[in-house]
Amino acid sequence: MTQDEALGVFEQTGALLRGHFLLRSGLHSREFFQCAMALQEMPVVESLGAGLAAMLKPLGASTVVAPAMGGLVIGQEVARQLGLRYIFVEKEEGRLVLRRGFKIKPGERVVVVEDVVTRGGRVNEALQIVREHGGDVKGIGVLVDRSNGTVDFGVPFHPLIRMKVETFQPDHLPEDLRNTEAVKPGSK
Repeated sequence: MTQDEALGVFEQTGALLRGHFLLRSGLHSREFFQCAMALQEMPVVESLGAGLAAMLKPLGASTVVAPAMGGLVIGQEVARQLGLRYIFVEKEEGRLVLRRGFKIKPGERVVVVEDVVTRGGRVNEALQIVREHGGDVKGIGVLVDRSNGTVDFGVPFHPLIRMKVETFQPDHLPEDLRNTEAVKPGSK
């Protein structure tokens, strides 16, 4: 799947929103990727999952780890298409943890799959958990990299969409955003 094809999916499904948005990172933006809108249709999940799976297959992982909530659906689909084990990390008392009896064996080859990256906070938390349990992180796959090339996870990073999206600190908003209320359509 090409970047243009993936971006077309987001536009056709209404998953690429335009307006004034407050991101989980605390930054403001004119664009927001509401991946849940795209991932509500299984043929779309399968298609986007195939795109990521093709990028991640050469890494030779045995397990896919996804941060909840955003990475759950696409992480499971990538694991299904690659025939790999799938586990997830989830919030507990405000931070991601490995729960539900999931284990990561020392040396286990892992890829992390997420929906959207802006600053990479959730992915970094997931990477830390995998490494704390002795896992060997082979790479990362995401649907959308909106970091403008600023994130570096130290392992291969494979986004379906790399999009230069302007983000703004709350105290440095451009005039058009200063005069409109910010919406937070994603996870809280």
